[in-house]
Order: sequence, then structure tokens, then C-alpha cells
Amino acid sequence: LHGATGDMILLGTTTENLQACFDALSGEAGFDLGGSASVLRTPSACVGPARCEFACIDTLDLCNDLTQTYQNYIHRPHWAYKFKIKISGCPNDGVAAIARSDMPIIGTWRDALRIDQDAVREYVDNGFDIVGEVVSQCPTEALEWDAKAKKLNLKPEECVRCMHCINKMPKALRPGLDKGATILIGGKAPLVRGARLGWVLVPFMKMEPPYTELKELIEKIWDWWDENARTRERIAELIERLGMREFLKAIDLAPCPEMVMEPRANAFIF
Repeated sequence: LHGATGDMILLGTTTENLQACFDALSGEAGFDLGGSASVLRTPSACVGPARCEFACIDTLDLCNDLTQTYQNYIHRPHWAYKFKIKISGCPNDGVAAIARSDMPIIGTWRDALRIDQDAVREYVDNGFDIVGEVVSQCPTEALEWDAKAKKLNLKPEECVRCMHCINKMPKALRPGLDKGATILIGGKAPLVRGARLGWVLVPFMKMEPPYTELKELIEKIWDWWDENARTRERIAELIERLGMREFLKAIDLAPCPEMVMEPRANAFIF
């Protein structure tokens, strides 16, 4: 019974009966109720480590922790408009968090991609076109194939962890071992200013219980948004209106090159 993000929506009661209905359904009947108004929508996540070998964070534990921590924000309107958090375990972004949530949390790693050279050679020996399917498709040209030595070489500083190569050769390539998440901000569907994909806010953050660093960041963002937002203004629209400089100052984050909202000609956005 969580409005637009739950299994059932109840419409049509009168104002004087709202609290009585809520009390009866939540207290006497034991249902977990939430709103479809200006609330935190129920966080959602991919199955993560329950089924996926590439998960870089425990999406299910994080989703449950945030849901339990912010129950009051789910059940009662606090802000000018809704706020969504979606969690993906790896850059494949199985829940499309980058396009569907105000704060996408996407698992990643910050050390080098792991390469099993024997498995790479097995792919090639079985007829796999490693140059056409992997090397030439790398968006930052971080991979090179040494045909003579039959070795796949990586330039770690160029890798953007898009996972294309891992998806093509899952037996030979693996995410790194220093795992965490990239925190993005601002994804949404059209309303005031049109659709927007989330952009990077924190390039890398460790995701370990009790997730204190993440929660402190979330609450700073909420405080600034609550103080400054107009009615039905999502966080992306507020940042666009007041500027990235004011936003970063309010949440105590230093600007870094990864914080790119969209392609631009002027490199000096700060």
C-alpha cells in the first residue's frame, strides 16, 4: 500500500476520514502504508549478490536499511515533491536507476579490472573476435590486444568501468576488488524541465553497514532541497535553477572533474 510504488492504491475517501483509514489499516490490520505524494518513494534495488556475480555492493541490505531508516519520510509528506532512491549492484544498472531516480546508487570499483589471460586466450582460440567485439568497442580505448603475445592489455587510468568488456567475456574479466558505489543525483522523467539522466555526485563511496557516510549525504541534500525548492520542483530542477556551485557548497562537497551534468563547451563550470 505504497501509492505509486506499491501494490495497491486507495483513492476517494474524504479528508476527515484519512487519518482514521490510516490508523485502521496500519495499526489494526498491520499493513505497511506509504504515500504517493511529496514523500520518499519506497527504495528499490536489483537482486545484487543474491543472484549476480558482478554485484559490487550488497544492494538488498542497503535497500532494506534505507527503507527502515527513513520510514517516516515514506509515510508522511515532507518536501515540495517526491524523491526516489534506486540501487544497482554494478554499472549495468539493471533497475535503470540513472534514468528513474533522484539519487541513483550504482555499484562500481576503483582499482583495476581483473583479467584472466588464460581465459582470454581460450575465447580467442574458439573464434571470438576480441578486437571487433571488445577492444574497438571500448569507449575510452582502455584495452589493447597484443596478437603476437596473445595478451589483453589494460590502461587502468582510462577505464570508465562501463562493463562492456565484462559482459562480452564474463569468464575472463571481473570487476576489481576495491568495491563501493558511485552516487549520482538528478535522474527523473519529464515534468517541469523534461527528462534528465542522473549525473555523478560522488565518484566512489564505500558501501558498508551502517552506511553512515551515505545517510549523512542524503540528509544534507534533503535539508537544502526542503529549504529552497518550489512546489513540485525535483532536486535536478532546483540544482539547475540555483546552480551546481550553491548545491555543492550546501552539502559540503568539493567539486571534482567527474561531476559533469551534460556535455558542454565551457570547461570552467565551477
